[in-house]
Amino acid sequence: MAIGGTLLVVLILVIVIWVLVEVKRFRHKTFAIFIIILILFSYISFVAVIKGKDINLTTSDGLKKAGQLYVSWLGSVFKNLKSLTANAVDMNWKVDETETIQKNKTTG
Repeated sequence: MAIGGTLLVVLILVIVIWVLVEVKRFRHKTFAIFIIILILFSYISFVAVIKGKDINLTTSDGLKKAGQLYVSWLGSVFKNLKSLTANAVDMNWKVDETETIQKNKTTG
């Protein structure tokens, strides 16, 4: 009987260790995917921001101008997201019971 109990404890420990390793691997994979998405977003948005602006990226002045444009664009994106979030929070998300009752009377 003691051998069966010991075998059960060892089996549980092996399963716990395996789960912990898989969780750690999942976290690393998730972080790698996040970094890849961040790099792709940065590249695509940078190209979109400087498109048609006649900026020479081979000179330091051109890089400086492109950087300023991109940082300015990022600032406006965050400002717009802040405004959008604030407006969404301030909206009335409750169901208007009188409106619902009137709709049911007209359709029913």
